[in-house]
Amino acid sequence: MAAVVITEEKAKVQVFVDWLQVNGAELRGCTINSSPKGFAIFADAEGSSDDDVLVVVPLELAITPMRVLQDPLLGPECRSMFEQGHVDDRFLIILFLTFELLRPHSSWKPYLDMLPSRFGNPLWFSDDDFLDLKGTNLYDATLLQKKKLLSLYHDKVESLLKKLLLLDGGSQSDVSFEHFLWANSVFWSRALNIPLPHSFVFPQNQEDLGGCPSTPQTDSHQKEIHDQVPATASVGPGDTVWVEGLVPGIDFCNHDLKPVATWEVDGTGSVSKVPFSMYLLSVAQNPIPNKEITISYGNKGNEELLYLYGFVIENNPDDYLMVHYPVEAIPSIPFSDSKGQLLEAQKAQLRCLLPKSLLDHGFFPQTISKVRESDEKETTGRSCNFSWSGQRKIPSYVNKLVFPEDFMTGLRTIAMQEDEIYKVSAMLEESQDQTSNLVKLR
Repeated sequence: MAAVVITEEKAKVQVFVDWLQVNGAELRGCTINSSPKGFAIFADAEGSSDDDVLVVVPLELAITPMRVLQDPLLGPECRSMFEQGHVDDRFLIILFLTFELLRPHSSWKPYLDMLPSRFGNPLWFSDDDFLDLKGTNLYDATLLQKKKLLSLYHDKVESLLKKLLLLDGGSQSDVSFEHFLWANSVFWSRALNIPLPHSFVFPQNQEDLGGCPSTPQTDSHQKEIHDQVPATASVGPGDTVWVEGLVPGIDFCNHDLKPVATWEVDGTGSVSKVPFSMYLLSVAQNPIPNKEITISYGNKGNEELLYLYGFVIENNPDDYLMVHYPVEAIPSIPFSDSKGQLLEAQKAQLRCLLPKSLLDHGFFPQTISKVRESDEKETTGRSCNFSWSGQRKIPSYVNKLVFPEDFMTGLRTIAMQEDEIYKVSAMLEESQDQTSNLVKLR
């Protein structure tokens, strides 16, 4: 049985590699093989290429909102929803993945067959495993996320997919929420924030279009994309347009605290020899043959890694603790209306992320160096002894707190007594009056 599985996996990889090459992608000095974490990229036994470029993928192969909006079947339906603000650019990609998964003869099948069928994030937990998260931020966040996804699926996705599949010659009975959930997990675990060259997103001449003459339909599509790509109102010909998307091939790189590669976009082809491409670049001085090629997903704590990607890292140096005051508890506190207005006026934060490194010795370390103690005394001496509730002596432990000041402001506001609320409200009104007078004088 194991031999059969290995043979099937090798066949999948070969079909996918052939598909990449047909679409202009190149594997240089690396291969794609199975691993305990799924399919991954490994250095060749002979070592990396001469220029340390391991993978090159044309940007034309990336799955982006622009690709969805130009799709013959999905484009017209998605364009109207997108223009009316009913969906965002992420929804477009997730819908595209769901549709292509269900299409009987999808041209994306070699890529989709390589993707996991299940994921390790909490949306895929069994009921018993999910209950283990109760009392954590992940538990509430996952419940809310699943509720939103179910609502989105029933309101916008299900009927649209059935309509599109009928037009494409497919079957309505294949559509289910699990397909949409799968596509959502694919997007969040594999999408990159891609810095696309302006000339790639909005080609202006025949060279940018690959030698194809411009047509009225092409110009119309350019205008639609310009109106719909996020944050493009002020971009010019030399600017970068940041767009979220999936890049088949490069998205098989797994995360590591000590990555051996990084990805870049090459607008001119000066590095990769392929204009308008994304390439994977080795940063290891001496790449080890057959070693997995990893990148960094960023400085993420285990809570975020589990929520988005479905894994955690033991002794993660980027781990953090989220401390928050539950918003749903505010209506039950005394003078909740007044305090709610003050919190809004102060733009106070009711949650904060504390890096694990700050908590190694607890919230109030027992021992501190004499130099630090002297610095703290000097700082305290220079500080003004004024607070929201009037004059008071600054406590000796103020400089040992690791909580951000805006978070502490929110907690102090929640804990205020009636007379303190009156004083702060009066101060804010006076400050607003002074600001208004200054504006009038100008």
